[in-house]
Amino acid sequence: MTLHHSASRSVNRINYGIALAFSSLLCCNPALKTHAQTADTAGIFKSHGTLWGLTFADYVYKGSADTVGEGLGRGNNQYSKMPASSRFFQFRRIYLGYNYDISPRLSAEFLLASEDDLNQGSIGNQSTPGDVLNDGKLAPFIKLANIRWKNVFKGSDLVFGQMSTPSFPLLSETVWGYRSIERTVADMRRTNSYDAGAALQGRYGKDQNFGYNLMVGNNNGAKPPANNFQMFYGDIWAKLLDKRLILDLYQDYAKLDWSNVDTLTGHFHHDRRMTKVLIAWSVPKFTAGVEAFTTTLMGDIEASTLTARTYYLSTKATAVSLYVRGRLYKDKWGFFARYDNYNPGNNIGEITGNPRIIAYAPFNANYDPTTKEQLFLFGFDYTPFPNLHLMPNIYVNTYQCNLPANDYGLSGTDKGSGVKGTDAAYRLTVYYLFGKKDPVNY
Repeated sequence: MTLHHSASRSVNRINYGIALAFSSLLCCNPALKTHAQTADTAGIFKSHGTLWGLTFADYVYKGSADTVGEGLGRGNNQYSKMPASSRFFQFRRIYLGYNYDISPRLSAEFLLASEDDLNQGSIGNQSTPGDVLNDGKLAPFIKLANIRWKNVFKGSDLVFGQMSTPSFPLLSETVWGYRSIERTVADMRRTNSYDAGAALQGRYGKDQNFGYNLMVGNNNGAKPPANNFQMFYGDIWAKLLDKRLILDLYQDYAKLDWSNVDTLTGHFHHDRRMTKVLIAWSVPKFTAGVEAFTTTLMGDIEASTLTARTYYLSTKATAVSLYVRGRLYKDKWGFFARYDNYNPGNNIGEITGNPRIIAYAPFNANYDPTTKEQLFLFGFDYTPFPNLHLMPNIYVNTYQCNLPANDYGLSGTDKGSGVKGTDAAYRLTVYYLFGKKDPVNY
């Protein structure tokens, strides 16, 4: 009898030990714990989130610099106005984001960003400082903060808050695939890539091969609204031929100023509208695309006459971006190349050909009609680990005067429409992502 009870107690202790060990294993092993929770709560949604982040960083050597304008150069891009032989390490982008699924039909997105670590006066006369504090240290800002109501009606989501605009992330930036190297051609001219507002986004078809994105926003990026004028964005897209052929059409419109001003032309009406088209062919190992836009900025040029009267004239800009990217060896080696041709002065003759105008200046520096630009990018992409890319690349941006040789605004070495300058940078770019799959290339 004593032996029987003793054996029973031993078995109970063993069973208890096994149960305790199994419980500890579930607690300490995330994979088993998740499996157990999923099994225990089959069919019941649990709120969950993902913490993620990414970084674009470079080592840069600037081999040549545009010297027009007493060595200050032209343009408003990342290496404008830096002297030749500049050498430095740079963070161009640091993200820390959190995506949270509140319910099956409700999700939230939040993103802190710091973009470009250059402050005023660093590496020469940098006129477009990055996100830095007064003491020059990196400063984050709230880039995205929005909530998404999924299937507010069949196939469409309602998004409210600060979000990516229809101009880029759904197709344009993803098809180009190398934001870590350079912005898209429209983004380089500071078309909003994010804004505060409300949007409807839809996907349709059996394989969701058709979609649209409509948005109204403040037209001020991450900053509070500056006026009562909103920006209207619209985008429609399609993926055809087993999703190999990608077509995208984008349009935006915004009033910039709209007031009664006593000018030669009457009211000062200042607005912008862009039409952009993307056509691309994409297969798993190769993508080729062309993206083109035309932008009209009504009243963007303030021109003065001999009689002290003022004209407000329009700027008409066009750009074409051609690019290819692909895989060279498995998932380890790839390449990319791109050429942009940008002409913001298609109607420059309306200014230079008018004998009454003695001086003029654009309101928007990104659409200065006096300078055409051409961008060349080329590089290789080495991926030693998933979500880590080491990319040696060459960045060349050329500037060409868009004015006739006898223009009243030119003198000395600036004479002539053929004057050129070049910003050339040789870089090793490091791009790494954590917390989710690389959303761009692979």
